[in-house]
Amino acid sequence: IMALMPAFEIGLWNAWIFTVLGFVLPWIPPYINKEVVNKRMGELKWSKFGRTVKTALIVTQAIIMPFTIIYSFFLPLKLGTVWLYIGLPISILGIIMPVLSGVSLYSTTAPLEKPVTTGIYRITRNPEYFSVFLQYLGVGVSCLSWVFTLCAMVWITLFHFQVIQVEEPSLIEKYGDVYKEYMKRTPRWIGMPKSEKRESIQH
Repeated sequence: IMALMPAFEIGLWNAWIFTVLGFVLPWIPPYINKEVVNKRMGELKWSKFGRTVKTALIVTQAIIMPFTIIYSFFLPLKLGTVWLYIGLPISILGIIMPVLSGVSLYSTTAPLEKPVTTGIYRITRNPEYFSVFLQYLGVGVSCLSWVFTLCAMVWITLFHFQVIQVEEPSLIEKYGDVYKEYMKRTPRWIGMPKSEKRESIQH
């Protein structure tokens, strides 16, 4: 059962293993050639983001993320318990998801005027955002930490109701009907994509 008082214990087998790997791995190849990735992703029109969305980004990127990295050094894993084995695969998926995203962005042959819809982007439109949620949730379960679980819930809620709501229209403006069709086929967060054949039958 999750303790009311947050755990605070320095140790080798603490949650830092997940948070540090989750922060560092995405910057290893394919992100070495960031020029290619940046050209592929393009620049979202951040000027259109209102104060509420910018606040959400500050809370997630400048407060939650550094706090969880620091706190993870003092949060022990529940070694030898079923909670570790439940949370471990969730965290691992969250760690490798942004790496797979980088591979898709770096290796795609799609022209720049079309969105990347292959690889990890076939099952989620937002692998980078969702990966952090999975990392926090996995740590929350592995350590029975309500603090990390709460951070996971706040993270996904802010991105779902604030950032994504503004980001998606910008992507539609950039890619047009191609992105609208992609949105119909592929879940915002995660799930099996709808096949184009099945979609045409429904229409």
